[in-house]
Amino acid sequence: MQSKTLRYSMFGLLYFSQGTILSYFTALNALYFLSRGLSMQDVGIFASIALIPFVIKIFLGMLSDRVNLFGLGHRKPYILIGLLVQALCLVIVPFIDPAQHYWTFVGLAFILQMGMALYDTCTDGLALDTTPAEEEGTIQGFMVGGRALGVVLTASLVGNLAQFAGWQPVFWTLAVFTFIPLPLVLKIKEAERPEERTFDWGAFRAFRQKTVLALSGIGFVFFLIIAGVNQLVNPFLEQRFSIDLAMAGYITTVWGIGVVLGGILGGRIIGVLGKRKTTRLAIGISFISCLLLAFTPGTAAAWIIVAVFGLAYGTYQTVYFSLAMAYTEPRIAASMFSILMAVSNVAQGAGMALSGIFADRIGFVVTFLVFAALNLLALPLLPVLFNRGEVKKI
Repeated sequence: MQSKTLRYSMFGLLYFSQGTILSYFTALNALYFLSRGLSMQDVGIFASIALIPFVIKIFLGMLSDRVNLFGLGHRKPYILIGLLVQALCLVIVPFIDPAQHYWTFVGLAFILQMGMALYDTCTDGLALDTTPAEEEGTIQGFMVGGRALGVVLTASLVGNLAQFAGWQPVFWTLAVFTFIPLPLVLKIKEAERPEERTFDWGAFRAFRQKTVLALSGIGFVFFLIIAGVNQLVNPFLEQRFSIDLAMAGYITTVWGIGVVLGGILGGRIIGVLGKRKTTRLAIGISFISCLLLAFTPGTAAAWIIVAVFGLAYGTYQTVYFSLAMAYTEPRIAASMFSILMAVSNVAQGAGMALSGIFADRIGFVVTFLVFAALNLLALPLLPVLFNRGEVKKI
């Protein structure tokens, strides 16, 4: 396979492309819907449906594991198709008003997410195919950091574009950013798959292990919290402190910087403290950040608090993704990893739906407190996850 620099750069840029889309969903989508007269419940429903492709991407992973498309590889051609679908949808989307054509907007977002889910799954599969066990924390740091860097570099831009130029430039700029990783993807050549990585249905027995079930439970808790809380940050600040679209972009940039640090530090801390202690540390940071958000006293403090929440977000992602890589069977690499990621995406959909409903009915502050308490649900699963008698790869 190609050099480590080329591989790490490609993985980071593919996740960077995802981050540019995330910058819109994080900074502006809720505000876009609210500006059209829709409610936070509408936002939550939309977000949950748009995430369905990331729930069903197990089938995309199985396709990639089994089918060498056009003889070009098990990963690369699918990555290219996914990028093209994402870009095409972004070109079309500004012509659809979500207030007048809500379900058409949802449908197009679904297709866009299918494209993203396809290249996301195959990027993960390629990482699993080419990354030694000792580099798993590092590569996940690159991926989480790359996605967050996409948010950092584009959130302020899209916020200002929306504020001063309108929504069409926002979506078309994101379409252009989709193609940034394309040169490196084209340069990558997949190696022949060794015999021990040949697809085998029997490898799915790994899901009987208690440790894998515990990991799935922890991933569900982690992502339900960070997705649900993340959706509320800018609407909460708009309601409480009357921030505008440009400010929302700047706030999201600060959040993204926190995520980058969480990805980088999470990968490094795993190498120093190990996965067990790092997981406990991540739970503590998330709990504290949710409490801080609930009691945000003003816009000055919001900058620091949002950065801390970004740190929690990035650390949670890096820890879970690294654990998922460690438990994944190489014979069904993309399939098994997709299932573990599907758990996290179901959780994100549930978290965003719940936080949207809760925010409308009990208010932002109480919702933040509820989600802070949900972190504690992960604690009883830790002894099972790190049971030395069950662990095979950690």
